[in-house]
Amino acid sequence: MSEMIGADLVDLDLSADTREAAARALAARMVARGRVTDLEGFLADVAAREAQMPTGLDGGIGIPHCRSAHVTEPTLAFGRSAAGIDFGAPDGPADLVFLIAAPAGADDAHLTILSSLARKLMNAEFTAALRAADTAETAAALIRGDEPPTAQGARTTSVPEGATEDTAVAPAAASAGATAGSTAETGAASAAEPGTSAGPDAPTEPGRRDEPGAPGAPATEAAGAVPDSVPAPAPGEPRPFRIVAVTSCPTGIAHTYMAAESLENAGREAGVELVVETQGSAGFARLDPAVIAAADGVILAHDVPVRDKDRFTGKPTVDVGVKAGINRPAELIAEVREKAARGEVSAPAHAPAGTPVERAGDATEGYGTKLRTWLMSGVSYMVPFVAAGGLLIALGFAIGGWQVDKAPSVMDHFVWTQTDSWGALLFQIGGVAFKFLVPVLAGYIAYGMADRPGLVPGFVGGAIALDAGAGFLGGLAAGLIAGGVVLAIQRVPIPAVLRGIMPVVVIPLVSSAVTGFLMLVVIGKPIASAQKGLTDWLSGLTGTNAVLLGALLGLMMCFDLGGPVNKVAYAFATAGIAVTDPSDSAMQIMAAVMAAGMVPPLAMALATTVRGRLFTPAERENGKAAWVLGASFISEGAIPFAAADPLRVIPSAMAGGALTGALSMAFGATLRAPHGGVFVVPLIGSPLLYLVAIAAGVCVTTALVVLLKGMRGQAPESGTTGPAAQEAAAPKDTGQPVAA
Repeated sequence: MSEMIGADLVDLDLSADTREAAARALAARMVARGRVTDLEGFLADVAAREAQMPTGLDGGIGIPHCRSAHVTEPTLAFGRSAAGIDFGAPDGPADLVFLIAAPAGADDAHLTILSSLARKLMNAEFTAALRAADTAETAAALIRGDEPPTAQGARTTSVPEGATEDTAVAPAAASAGATAGSTAETGAASAAEPGTSAGPDAPTEPGRRDEPGAPGAPATEAAGAVPDSVPAPAPGEPRPFRIVAVTSCPTGIAHTYMAAESLENAGREAGVELVVETQGSAGFARLDPAVIAAADGVILAHDVPVRDKDRFTGKPTVDVGVKAGINRPAELIAEVREKAARGEVSAPAHAPAGTPVERAGDATEGYGTKLRTWLMSGVSYMVPFVAAGGLLIALGFAIGGWQVDKAPSVMDHFVWTQTDSWGALLFQIGGVAFKFLVPVLAGYIAYGMADRPGLVPGFVGGAIALDAGAGFLGGLAAGLIAGGVVLAIQRVPIPAVLRGIMPVVVIPLVSSAVTGFLMLVVIGKPIASAQKGLTDWLSGLTGTNAVLLGALLGLMMCFDLGGPVNKVAYAFATAGIAVTDPSDSAMQIMAAVMAAGMVPPLAMALATTVRGRLFTPAERENGKAAWVLGASFISEGAIPFAAADPLRVIPSAMAGGALTGALSMAFGATLRAPHGGVFVVPLIGSPLLYLVAIAAGVCVTTALVVLLKGMRGQAPESGTTGPAAQEAAAPKDTGQPVAA
């Protein structure tokens, strides 16, 4: 870790009073070190990760982190705040802030070190030593592992009496200068009795795995390996309760390993054997089937789908978010023990329980939440095809003229010196990309439901929907049917001798046949008729109806700035143009949606320019980046403003977005490309009026934001951005409202 943090990346007097300002202050140190190439781009990536889930943890810790293309190498910056900074933790502000920056393609060794830090944060003595460090050099040495936290008290291998699940102390697992490259052994660690010391060849405590990257930790352990055997109890001793757990988070850097450490600590305190599979960025090794078979219960603490979740069917299971694994591990252990005592288990493969829709997904989620997740899975994989195909087709029209769709195949006729031939080439490539839209949509909806076994029937059903003319609606239906069929097949009891051919022969064969039959014979034609009716309705929209639809779509685009409602409006628009020859109404809807989505970030940028005193220094800096983000049709550029002041920003953005959407429809502006912002204005029909619509919405939102914020008064720190002013203002603004 010596290369990841030094004294110049430590700020023991962090004076920022918002999470955005804290991230900016620490990121500036990374820029000065040459580890971050674009400050604003990196901060946008941090804000996007923060918008997914707050990164505050109980115990006064904030861990903003992200993967970013603007990071040259994995880097860690640490700040200590006297006043505390709100990172969304239930127990209040954080005084220890760790900004973790990982490149988009970070290697396993560096990610292993980051995961090691995440585990250390669950050690109360480690955090206490950081709070007591009097120099930046000391703090950096503690984080690197050069200096063990013994200055504040000796570490022990047992949990202190009276410790809770949030303060349990992990046994010592690293010595000075530990790095991921120092491991000398490979293989899995076996468990031993509590209190046994750990070394390269020595067994560890039950369920305990050395911190990744620590000396003596096997290399496979650093990637999330787990014990490959189940320890037998000593003669005469009762068999302990055994739990297997899986932890995962969206980035797989911090929360994944912190939840694992917290669960392991609580397991030792409760006297149970607990083994964790960390599905993190550093890779993961699946729990040995023998360990799962011997387990009495399962804890799944995750914010992304658990890979191979069906391994745990038929056992008492607690399924929660990853933060629950960090903040209340003892409760989760108690809950799974209670379920085991009642005999309550998850649905086994040989005993169907409920519908496929009820079986898949998080047990605590409702039907609507699961359905939305599956549909968004398909849409997210489809959008790149829409973007690539739409832009290629639009460029084809721009280069080759509006008759380019009548051109012969470039395989038969292509003249290198004629622009018409190049236009036809782009148009025909875009048309090929569009042919994948419905199959990809259906395939990845099924994938979201049933994982990889759903891909084949999903793609087959989507292709049939395309041939039948069922279009976008047919793809939705085919994906849901294919996923449901696969889940149903997986519940059928199968002899052990046939299980090897199930995933490669039986499931693809049967599920494709059933899905194909239903799409071709039963529902294909009715859905095709419904699709034609929807297309005819859109084509017939004129006057007031079109304007009202534009206003509604504008409201949706600006309601949650990249959230589910925004995505529904965007998916509706892209579905309309996801054909080779979309109607004018469909292209008008796409234009209205993109125009409305550009309004919030552009308006926030303008507001910070004309009335900067109403915004904090951090918000004014974010406003500079919002110009580019808004112009590029990235609605998320307004998230930092909405998160800090949702009651003023979101209604203002919705008002401007509704006006822009309505005006765009009224002006008859059209757009063939599904993305691009102002950079595709030459491809827009009625481009000048389109820009007028955007400008009108931006002005309305700006005026409302300035008016509402002006009623509140001047923002803290508006007079200066110096450290002294920030310290003076900190006590006055320590609790800004933050959108969850």
